[in-house]
Amino acid sequence: MTDPFALDDELPSAPPPRQTGPVPVPPDAPWLKGLNPEQHEAVTTTDGPVLVLSGAGTGKTKVLTARLAHILAGRRAQPWQCLAVTFTNRAAREMRERVAGLIGPVSEGIWLGTFHSLCVRILRRHAEAVRLKSNFTILDSDDQLRLLKQVMESESIDAKKWPPQALMATIQRWKDRGQTPDKSDASDMAGGRAQELYRLYQERLRTLNACDFGDLLLHVVTVFLTQPEVLAHYQEQFRYLLVDEYQDTNVAQYLWLRLLAQKHRNICCVGDDDQSIYSWRGADVGNILRFERDFPGARVVRLESNYRSTPHILAAASCLIANNAGRLGKTLRPGLTYDADTLEKVRVRGVWDGEEEARVVVDEIEALQRKGERLAGMAILVRAGFQTREFEERLITTGVPYRVIGGPRFYERAEIRDAMAYLRLVVSPDDGLAFERIVNLPKRGLGDAALQSVHMAARKRGLSLFDAAALLVETDELKPRPRASLARFCADVLRWRSLLDTMPHAELAAIILDESGYTEMWQNDKSPEAPGRLENLKELVAALEEYDGLQSFLEHVALVMENDVKAEGDSIVVMTLHGAKGLEFDSIFLPGWEEEIFPHIRALNESGTQGLEEERRLAYVGITRARRRVLITFAANRRVYNQWKSQLPSRFLDELPEAHVERAAERGLYAGGGLAESSAAWNRQSWPRRSPPTIEATSWKVAERKSSAGGFKTGQRVFHDKFGTGTVLAVDDNKLEIAFDKAGTKKVLDSFVDAV
Repeated sequence: MTDPFALDDELPSAPPPRQTGPVPVPPDAPWLKGLNPEQHEAVTTTDGPVLVLSGAGTGKTKVLTARLAHILAGRRAQPWQCLAVTFTNRAAREMRERVAGLIGPVSEGIWLGTFHSLCVRILRRHAEAVRLKSNFTILDSDDQLRLLKQVMESESIDAKKWPPQALMATIQRWKDRGQTPDKSDASDMAGGRAQELYRLYQERLRTLNACDFGDLLLHVVTVFLTQPEVLAHYQEQFRYLLVDEYQDTNVAQYLWLRLLAQKHRNICCVGDDDQSIYSWRGADVGNILRFERDFPGARVVRLESNYRSTPHILAAASCLIANNAGRLGKTLRPGLTYDADTLEKVRVRGVWDGEEEARVVVDEIEALQRKGERLAGMAILVRAGFQTREFEERLITTGVPYRVIGGPRFYERAEIRDAMAYLRLVVSPDDGLAFERIVNLPKRGLGDAALQSVHMAARKRGLSLFDAAALLVETDELKPRPRASLARFCADVLRWRSLLDTMPHAELAAIILDESGYTEMWQNDKSPEAPGRLENLKELVAALEEYDGLQSFLEHVALVMENDVKAEGDSIVVMTLHGAKGLEFDSIFLPGWEEEIFPHIRALNESGTQGLEEERRLAYVGITRARRRVLITFAANRRVYNQWKSQLPSRFLDELPEAHVERAAERGLYAGGGLAESSAAWNRQSWPRRSPPTIEATSWKVAERKSSAGGFKTGQRVFHDKFGTGTVLAVDDNKLEIAFDKAGTKKVLDSFVDAV
């Protein structure tokens, strides 16, 4: 199948054929079969703005693909007059395959892809409007940071006082908001010079004929706002717009969509305001909340029939999210019939510490495995990365196969970045960052003096580094040896470039890596990592065969960067809640539901309720990933960033409905009796509101906690900073069971009490 992210230069640039008008669609059309009334309304309401509020597991992908098929089959538009936007390349591939299965090859003409990939297609055609060439390079995050560091150094900005990473985050935030350097918000970053550095950074990008991810949206919005005829062309062309995951759009994406939709107003946005969890990367939940104000007369369709989870899971999630004020409102209900006798309630389990939490969860996993359930149908979803350590240790100890999603990515490895730099320089000689990375890799005898001469020649003559190097080797400005090396390098790049249109690109990539000496460098390397690096290079060359050319492959790598981990056999997944959005599993384990972990301390420290409401949406996402069962755990004590802390259960646990939740905890945790014995003990008002005490720790080993051996004894009177005075009832290593005079019986660490 044609690569959905390649440039569509083969599409007709002439005006589309004259519309012959819509034709009736049979009520038994394949894409209309099996739709519930809500889905049917969302698919067949084709005229005017439509907001589809799609709850978790309600079949939004089915609605999107059926809607596209319905529009095309009814001849309401030609394929190239439809624009469908997704947030991941995986979602785009799935949608394209589904539409093709419904209406055939005609679907290939649809403009379907991510925001960034679609903007690349537009920007290639109108690059000159923002002073770029059509073969511009898309820089990855590593090269973006290197370029910004160069700008800061040239302006004598102290990188220790003003970290480049922080300044880059500020610049990207401006771009997410659609703000060019002359319109960016005031900032005291870099001594008040952030806006000036932003402008210089953009100028350097243009000099390199490059742009970063934020530029792809920003440049196209700029083109639309400054070139009315270009905007009018695309407004006329795109008669129907479909947008997936609208709740995750940032301001720049929002502006892009609004500009395109102004003429025909046939925009359908599908999203769930209850699953907006990416504000930290620019997403603005307000975009979906104000849809009806932005598009007066919009039809709002709520998809509330869930085909994934059991009634208990749906009731727990719905009751939890109802505590958010900033939402449009909907209530999930089961779309399937269940045998009530086989349903499990959502379980909440309180444990002593993180180590026991890992043991409880892994024991549950092993029990399910013994019953015949696949590990691949289970997932441990954590709020923060540090939580995975104890689970990984326990999984290794028990021999349960697992994989952590979200680790180092294939295209982020050093040898792959080097190889990609070679390919980038061959495709785009103006790519100075790629030139710098590999001009002396492997070593070619080009020292700092030679490279400085190239930089000086480039600046003086206004040339790219490659063009300056090619010019410099014709002079005597370099010593003979480096001049000869640089001349060979430039000749090789030009020769490889001449083969772009005549040689299969995978074969050319292999030749580039061999003739450059890069492959040989790793063959001669005797480090333990060298064989693996060579295997990675072979995998890179093999991956090229799936694409039409080097440029489409380079765009794919720059835009996708997805962690496409393939499990070796049956294994459980460990990942963050943010990474789990869009996935589903039979069994979900949600550890660490404690104050300052979940909800996260940053959200609790924010003014207002926005941070806390996003944390609650994240909890909602976690629960609704489950098809059959959910186990939520919290620990009374936890080591957080090298500190032992007495933990308070998450406030979200109070918001789960008693009728659909089964609670249990070790006796004495936070109440006079076990939580399993009395639901009345589960009372937030009885818990202290101040922050729990912390103990400095010097390592991750539990054994380093103070032991009560030779210390506290049964019957001894002690004092606890939070619970007051009490009497020791039992001693278990460094754990004490104490009957406090006013707070009742509780288990505490001996290091938290003093003898009276």
